[in-house]
Amino acid sequence: YSWLWSCTQVDKAVVSHGAQGHYARKLLNDLMEDYSNALRPVEDTDKALNVSLQITLSQIKDMDERNQVLTTYLWIRQVWHDAYLKWEKEDYDDLEMINIPSDLVWKPDIVLYNKADEESSGPSSTNVKLRYNGEIIWDSPAITKSTCVVDVSYFPFDWQQCNLTFGSWTYNGNQVDISLGMDSGDLSDFVENVEWECHGMPAVRNVMMYGCCSDPYTEITYTLLLKRRSSFYIFNLLLPCFLISFLAPLGFYLPADSGEKVSLGVTVLLALTVFQLLVAESMPPAESMPYIGKYYIATMTMITASTSLTIFIMNIHFCGAEAKPVPHWAKVLIIDYMSKIFFVYEVGENCTTPETERTPLYPEECPATAGCDSLGLFFLKLLQFTDLSLPQVVKNIQYIASCFREQRATCVKAAEWKKVAKVMDRFFMWIFFVMVFLMSILIIAKAS
Repeated sequence: YSWLWSCTQVDKAVVSHGAQGHYARKLLNDLMEDYSNALRPVEDTDKALNVSLQITLSQIKDMDERNQVLTTYLWIRQVWHDAYLKWEKEDYDDLEMINIPSDLVWKPDIVLYNKADEESSGPSSTNVKLRYNGEIIWDSPAITKSTCVVDVSYFPFDWQQCNLTFGSWTYNGNQVDISLGMDSGDLSDFVENVEWECHGMPAVRNVMMYGCCSDPYTEITYTLLLKRRSSFYIFNLLLPCFLISFLAPLGFYLPADSGEKVSLGVTVLLALTVFQLLVAESMPPAESMPYIGKYYIATMTMITASTSLTIFIMNIHFCGAEAKPVPHWAKVLIIDYMSKIFFVYEVGENCTTPETERTPLYPEECPATAGCDSLGLFFLKLLQFTDLSLPQVVKNIQYIASCFREQRATCVKAAEWKKVAKVMDRFFMWIFFVMVFLMSILIIAKAS
């Protein structure tokens, strides 16, 4: 008996579905007999047809900052009542809803006002759900490209607000009144983007007056609140720039005799130029430069200044015999005081060496006079085996001694200029270290 009862239920279900299919075909034929999808489906043409609009954001496909175009994947729901598509469900086996092609019924011509592509970016021609009371629900997906004014001043810590404005293209507000299905866009099915975080999609209804027409037009504007994920740009643009910029002050620490001081500054300048071009290629051409671009320009200016100072200091370092002696004020200020402040000592000295044990700036014996004692003994022996008189020998010795004194003075003068150059190198190194650090902190604080 149970088997017979179950078979009976299945037969009833098959008959029921078959009956509904029969009534659905009959209902569609009856509804479309005198129906026209070319006219607005209202009984009183003086009344506006209300259309409810609801947007679901599924995915952010692309944000083109340079062309200022936002590409999104949306689900669009439109709900309205058709006065000529109603029926008594009792007459059709309690059939309450049918799905029919959207081309058979009248549809509101709601479009994206700020679309950025030439092709149609409206909803697809999917089926509509038609209820017995005339309510039509049209759910359709759409890939839209919309204009978005991108402000990259705080790149890569920037926020963007992109508007999606929907409205009827030909019907004014007295004919089609568009209302909000929800207070904001639906983000429940949003697929996370690798570059942008979505922090909301508020919606607002506006009544606009345009110069072409005297009637008001209703439109719905959804504002997409986006925040850029900055980790990628921090590790690929900001951090390398920070590290490279700290190489500029180290050029002053490099010994002048190495011959690489200017080469280091030029190499760092070229590296920053490459990063500046990478940022410029991804940013839209605008008058407002992002702070990261300003940071690159400031760093490049600083490196140019440091390279110029390096050339000037190297000229001081390699002052030869033709150079003038170091001025007295420079000896007191730079050699006596600044060298102690910036810990510039001679070879074999440090900050703990007592003052009495420190090696003087110029030794008592210049390398050119190292053999003066042995040379004196040589002349004494030469005097014993020559016929030269004592005054002639003394005169010759005085001439030779004066030559050695001049050479010694030249060595002292060159050593003093080298000490001045070394102290200036150390001074500018700390100045530029402080400048780089303060500039980096300022840019990060301003951008964040």
